[in-house]
Amino acid sequence: MLFKFKNHYTILNIILLIILSACQLQDPNKTHGIIFLENRSNKLILNTSNKNDVVNIMGQPQIKSEINQNAWIYLERTISKGKFHKLGKNILKDNNVLVLYFDKYGILETKDFLNKDDINQINFSQQTTENDLSKKSFVQSFLESIKQKMYGNRKR
Repeated sequence: MLFKFKNHYTILNIILLIILSACQLQDPNKTHGIIFLENRSNKLILNTSNKNDVVNIMGQPQIKSEINQNAWIYLERTISKGKFHKLGKNILKDNNVLVLYFDKYGILETKDFLNKDDINQINFSQQTTENDLSKKSFVQSFLESIKQKMYGNRKR
């Protein structure tokens, strides 16, 4: 060694210092939206809280419904790093949605709080919308059929 140390504990202390300095404490949770959404929603009282009270407690809504201007939506999503056996993949811890409905005077009528278990139970429509702009022209469909025939006859 180039340097002579009086005892071997100083070498161990330096190595330990280098290892611990590389392990910085980071927040493993990444939150999107309003934190503690459920606690804040409990402060809202039906038929007494108005839009101004909601803005003071929750802030401006993240989504205002285009169909019904009296429906406000707030979101909270928390993602955490997985354990070692998950190879560090992100895990969804919280996925909360709060939907508030107001009457025509701005008084809170109903509030719906959905967590990630409730969201799995929502049924979505299976209908699709046809779009004239995305339809293929005759030449495009003809060339695509030739391409399928050409690549379909290959031996694997």
